[in-house]
Amino acid sequence: MTKTKLLIIGWREWVALPGLGIGEIKAKIDTGARSSSLHAFDIHILEFQGKQRVRFKVHPIQRDTLNTVSAEVDLIEYRTVRNSGGHTELRPVILTDIELMGKQWLIELTLTNRDAMGFRMLLGRQAIKGRFLIDCHQSFLSHS
Repeated sequence: MTKTKLLIIGWREWVALPGLGIGEIKAKIDTGARSSSLHAFDIHILEFQGKQRVRFKVHPIQRDTLNTVSAEVDLIEYRTVRNSGGHTELRPVILTDIELMGKQWLIELTLTNRDAMGFRMLLGRQAIKGRFLIDCHQSFLSHS
């Protein structure tokens, strides 16, 4: 049995979400979270050609409300997620491309308002499983 060598990432990394028009967003790698989440606001569910879509806005840079990215993508489902405070919340789920360490793949993202949080995005264990090892003493290894 041969084991694939996994790339090492830090506990926080800059990632891109090209399908949403986000060239760079700081993400906390959170192995305690099963799913990944993205800061979103002004979230609206639309009906388009018989499919549900979600339209939303993102401030990709923390403490910067001038840079706003607008996106509209297919709604995959709604999912009940327990937040860091222990409260459950019903969130829209989307599927989008992510880029990190020269790799690109599809991930599920839940959309929620993360204004009060330190990171605009959490990258959960489902998204990184089998792709990376995490060095909790390092940060931003994708930019070194």
